[in-house]
Amino acid sequence: MSIKRLDIGQRMSQAVIHGNTVYLAGQVGEPGASVADQTKQCLAKIEDLLGRCGSDKTKLLQVTIWMADMADFAEMNEVWDAWVAEGHAPARACGEAKLATPDYKVEFLVTAACD
Repeated sequence: MSIKRLDIGQRMSQAVIHGNTVYLAGQVGEPGASVADQTKQCLAKIEDLLGRCGSDKTKLLQVTIWMADMADFAEMNEVWDAWVAEGHAPARACGEAKLATPDYKVEFLVTAACD
């Protein structure tokens, strides 16, 4: 089975397709923006990458969300709930973690099916 990589960098690729599964690198928003704005930015990046991989948000399999502070959980979920396709919610986990920089408030890791 072949492996296809998108936006390949020295350290990581933004997306890797193996068979009918796409794995996205962790997606973050603009450093310093609010949790809601960073979440919107992450979800827009996810939609773009999935589209380029022959997938979309109705094909999400699993999403892991890391938050710098779980006190922002409700704010992130408000944006998430408006975005996720009705009837297509993925398996999901969310936890608190120290992210790459203190300016990041949320990061999404996505696995999805693709055509």
